[in-house]
Amino acid sequence: MDNVDRRIVNHLQDGFPVCDRPYRKAAQEIGIDESEILSRLQTMLDDGRLSRFGPMYNADKMGGAFTLCAMSIPAAEFDAVAEQVNSLEQVAHNYERDHALNMWFVLGTETEQEIDEVIHQIETVTDYPVYNFPKLNEYYVGLKLDV
Repeated sequence: MDNVDRRIVNHLQDGFPVCDRPYRKAAQEIGIDESEILSRLQTMLDDGRLSRFGPMYNADKMGGAFTLCAMSIPAAEFDAVAEQVNSLEQVAHNYERDHALNMWFVLGTETEQEIDEVIHQIETVTDYPVYNFPKLNEYYVGLKLDV
């Protein structure tokens, strides 16, 4: 990463302009032109220096109900069960962990009641229990990593 890449990453962690030409405005604030910021961001994404570039939304403020779920799935059945779980439109962020509860995913539904219905559906289809970990409290941690 050169100094310009560092300036881009550090600057954009503080916020992204909301306007007609946000990349042009951000580029001007950094002291480069719009095509350069676009090119550099794409290069950092392509070569893996950045894993993603995009907004972070507070899903709770958009309505609906959300919960974190986990399951304990034998390794030999993990992929098949993951496919069953992922086939539901309410499932997001399904990933494997090295833990007794090795499958973790987020359910996003329109109502709290639907969470229970989807959990029951997953248990019926997979024949494995789903452990529901609803959020009790939310804490905001403003994370900025200077590069």
